Amino acid sequence: MDVSLTLWALTVVGLGLLIGADFFIGRKPHEVSLKEAAIWTVVWIVLAGLFGAGLLLFGSGKSAGEFFAGYITEKSLSVDNLFVFVLIMGKFAVPARFQQRVLLIGVLIALVLRAVFIAAGAAVIDRFSSVFFLFGAFLIWTAVKLIQEARADADDEEFEENRLLKAAERRFGVADRYHGTRLWIRQNGKRVMTPMLVVMLAIGTTDVLFALDSIPAIFGLTQDPYIVFTANAFALMGLRQLYFLIGGLLKKLVHLSYGLSVILAFIGVKLVLHALHETGVPVPEISTAVSLGVICAVLVVTTVTSLVASHRQAEAEAEGSGEDPLATTGDRREH
Repeated sequence: MDVSLTLWALTVVGLGLLIGADFFIGRKPHEVSLKEAAIWTVVWIVLAGLFGAGLLLFGSGKSAGEFFAGYITEKSLSVDNLFVFVLIMGKFAVPARFQQRVLLIGVLIALVLRAVFIAAGAAVIDRFSSVFFLFGAFLIWTAVKLIQEARADADDEEFEENRLLKAAERRFGVADRYHGTRLWIRQNGKRVMTPMLVVMLAIGTTDVLFALDSIPAIFGLTQDPYIVFTANAFALMGLRQLYFLIGGLLKKLVHLSYGLSVILAFIGVKLVLHALHETGVPVPEISTAVSLGVICAVLVVTTVTSLVASHRQAEAEAEGSGEDPLATTGDRREH
């Protein structure tokens, strides 16, 4: 898809206005209700759908198909990110009324850092087409790792700060409590970070680690930097509302990691086939339509089997404890 500099500028400005509107509406710290989260989740999904429809009308069916395949893939991978976001919120004991502000700024940091990753990835692909072999192998390895992690004991999971975050805390120091939405304060005559800034950095920088698999994954569906960026942007910008909407349901998606591993392995194979095709080997390539169908089918099956398995587990635990099964399957919010 041939994208002019003007269209790039208009897209960035348009996304900036949407983010600004989102920030303005949620500027006052408050505890996000399920109704508010549901409304905004629908709004962001509709906006993504309208953008995809615009690509279909003014671009091509191929571009629209690649966008939707990329958007759905990034959205499904971002749901996995929410598990870590829950751990981060718990570790830093973020008050409920501040969580929406933390997620908004954290996601903005992640979006900027992902834009850098996308630009770098596009430059590498443009120079070295053989990088598809590396991307494909990495995704297949990640898929295997996801399965191994899914089979491990999830109860032992605990968020560990990355080296960048630890270095920042040592360099600037951290206040002993939250000070509203302030990011810096004076404490004992020294300017230090507040826990609010620390948790924002934790959300943003941790998401970059997830980009290590999501960026190669979407480049396996399309090599168009414009589609890669916009698919990532729409997937990330609705992440904050999705956190509040399905936070209590995350533990019920027990098969999500298996589904994501299948998707990543599938895209990895697709990348390897594409790389072989580029080198002149007569192998079949997987079309965008097939990719979109496989991704949607895997997510539907994964969701259904997860909910069934969670319901059966809740019933078994309720029978063992003599409790009402309906009570144990209720929504448990953990943030």
